[in-house]
Amino acid sequence: TREIKDKSHSYLFQKEQIEKLGRENRVLRKYLLDQTHYLRQVAILYKKLPSLEKLPYKSIVLVDTISYVKLNKFDEILLNIPGRKPLEEEHVYGLIQDEVVAGTARMSGGHLYGYLIPNPKCRFGVFVGKKRYPGIAVGIDKNVMAVKFIPKWAKIEIGDRVETSGLDRIFFAHIPVGTVQQVIVEGSYQTAYISTYADTMHPNLFFLITEPSPYLVSYYDQNKSFPERKYLYGEQKKPLEDRNISSIPATLQ
Repeated sequence: TREIKDKSHSYLFQKEQIEKLGRENRVLRKYLLDQTHYLRQVAILYKKLPSLEKLPYKSIVLVDTISYVKLNKFDEILLNIPGRKPLEEEHVYGLIQDEVVAGTARMSGGHLYGYLIPNPKCRFGVFVGKKRYPGIAVGIDKNVMAVKFIPKWAKIEIGDRVETSGLDRIFFAHIPVGTVQQVIVEGSYQTAYISTYADTMHPNLFFLITEPSPYLVSYYDQNKSFPERKYLYGEQKKPLEDRNISSIPATLQ
């Protein structure tokens, strides 16, 4: 009888220990999942740091993708709202991924929505080719955009580079968008279909442009992704727009 009682106590003790270890294992698995997600985010952020050095950090913030708006629609995402600077409702912001255009973002109803380049809601001003012909880029499909309203007389060639114009107050100037693959004439304008650079199938971290201040593009270095901001008065650091226009030489006005 004593032997049976000892075995029953041993069985109950082992059962309690197994249940306890099971509960601890579930908690540890949750911690492991959280840590794995955290390390993945850190790795993604570390890859973005070289790009961050080339951007005017005071005018951008990092935003992360929360989820897709619809599970079967991969060109519209929900982004976290940065806390550093409040965003204006219904204002359009630019999204950059790995130094190239990834899409646009808009605050609506207290949520920040991202429209990647395949989305028709993604629209911004661009320049096409070496002579910088103006146009409006509109999303069409995966890795394809249409640049509309290019002047009919413009000489566009296959392989011409497309960059942001910076005139729409969405992006900085000279951010790469893609290359021309096809050109057709539509009425009094031309439309260029371009192959884009961004990897929209893997939306993780983006640079959100909060203030696309204009740059003096005469100092633009094509070997760099973005122009360095220059001033007309040597070491003086006061921006040009804050100075009296009458003090600028007539040749520069």
